[in-house]
Amino acid sequence: MNTQELGLEPLIGVEELAEYLGVPVQTIYDWRLSGRAPRAFKLGKHLRFAVSDVQAWLDDQHEPDRDRHGDRDHADHRRGHRDGGRHE
Repeated sequence: MNTQELGLEPLIGVEELAEYLGVPVQTIYDWRLSGRAPRAFKLGKHLRFAVSDVQAWLDDQHEPDRDRHGDRDHADHRRGHRDGGRHE
């Protein structure tokens, strides 16, 4: 029986996470030591990562949008156009 049949979320290992992110396996361990890695399950000596936890962690890593000048995010830029260019 697979995880989908049981209604369980897939878990991935350190190697799969490293491959997906395009970083060395050691980087995942380094990020864990510094508290910067996605949340993990420790099952005995094995680490497993829920796909949803990895996605949430990636969302947190995302840089804010920047306009073409790099000095404001898109929301500020769009607001400036809507209010006639006035900035509060």
